[in-house]
Formats: sequence, structure tokens, C-alpha cells
Amino acid sequence: MCCSRVFDFERARRDATLAGRPLTAHDVRQLYDRHGPALTLYARFYVTDFSAAEDVVHSVFLKLLEVTRTMPERPAAYLYRAVKNAALNVRRRHSRELPVPLNDLWFTDDSLDPEAVLAVQKALGELSEEQKEAVVMRVWGGMTFEEIAESTGVSINTIASRYRYGLNKLREKLQARFPTGEKDTHGS
Repeated sequence: MCCSRVFDFERARRDATLAGRPLTAHDVRQLYDRHGPALTLYARFYVTDFSAAEDVVHSVFLKLLEVTRTMPERPAAYLYRAVKNAALNVRRRHSRELPVPLNDLWFTDDSLDPEAVLAVQKALGELSEEQKEAVVMRVWGGMTFEEIAESTGVSINTIASRYRYGLNKLREKLQARFPTGEKDTHGS
């Protein structure tokens, strides 16, 4: 899984073509290919380990295959809400389990620097649930603020604020860990 992702207008256009019509197995596969890795990262915030997160995501896509379902207007928002609900159900069922240590890698791209990955994970883990949700859905999920708002049931302005505050906190935490070497121009 890549650590940086910008909003993908082509992905949004392809997703929009699925809205309002019954899904085929091919459609579900395309949705999984486009959203699976980001949804797994998102689920990882709610369950104890990566395998459980994968199971949650797979269960959501299996349900899409099991019944003839018409896809809502915003497929990404629907998928994130379904994954969150499924992950929270798993977490409730296993609430007595101990949390996995932070050094359990959340990102699956072997080309990434493990130290940097752990630093990003730790910084993400220190965000509020709401900020973490907005950042992951926007950065790794490539969702618009409108899609995130629909998925979470809060206003677009609230999502934009959570995203902005979350990014600022991440920037502060990661700059402390990985200084850029820029000189302080504010005289302090």
C-alpha cells in the first residue's frame, strides 16, 4: 500500500458509473481493486491486527456478491461506512482482546522504510478517531469531503476541519521525528 495518494478523479468517475444499477461480480472486483487496500488500512484502526482488517474488508465485498444489490450514488462512501460498521461489530465481539503493539505494521508496501512507516503509524494513532478517519479516507481512500461526509454522517465543513487539524497534527509530529533541515525564519 502506498503512503501517499491524491484524489483520483478517474476513480470517482468510474465509481459513479456503478451508481443506481445492480452490481455484477466484475463490478465488485473493480471496486475491490480500487478501494481494497485503503479500506484495509481504514479497518485496521478499528480491529486488533492486519488479518482481522482484511477479513472485515473481504466480508463486506462477499456480501456485495451474495445478494443482488444496487450500488448507491457514492460507492466509496458506502464501502467505508460498511467497513466501519463491520469492523466495529468485530471489535465488539472481541472487546476483551488486548490491542496489538504499535510496531505491528499497518502498511503492506515492502518498499517503504519501516522506520518511517512506524513513525506515520504512531502519529496516526495519536490523532482523535474523527481526525484519523478523515485523513485516511481522504489521503489513502482518495475520497472527496462530500463522500466522507456522507459515509460518516457529519457535515462537509466538519470533515474539512477534522482533516485540516489531523494533517496539522501529523505534520507537527512527523517534523519533530524527521526534521527537514529548514532554518527557522521566524526568529525563534
